[in-house]
Amino acid sequence: MDENSCVIYIGEKFTIEWYYDIHGHSIAKNYFSETAPEQKRKFYLLIKRICDFGKINDITKFRNEGDGIFAFKPQPDRYLSFFTDGKKIIVTNGFKKKTDKLPKNEKELAIKYRKDYFERKSGEKNEK
Repeated sequence: MDENSCVIYIGEKFTIEWYYDIHGHSIAKNYFSETAPEQKRKFYLLIKRICDFGKINDITKFRNEGDGIFAFKPQPDRYLSFFTDGKKIIVTNGFKKKTDKLPKNEKELAIKYRKDYFERKSGEKNEK
């Protein structure tokens, strides 16, 4: 996976991309690819809405989870993400909701991936 193949959707307000590690792997995209077509459709509807209109007001569909992490919530799945300065939303990880609370390890993973993303992006700027 690279900068071109990670794009999920480009809208008027935001662009959404899969997070991928230094080796080009994306656990969020891998999780998504294993979901049923109906689950894929639910996720696409949410990302299309936020990209085209700039927000989702329904907290049962999109929610700020704190620490700069946001969750897309196409039941029963969750996709954690973060915003960048460049009008991008990066989807870091996906999982099936099993409890009422956000699993701590999933949020920690999203924070770790956000840190990696920004470190690699700042490194690219320094190389140019």
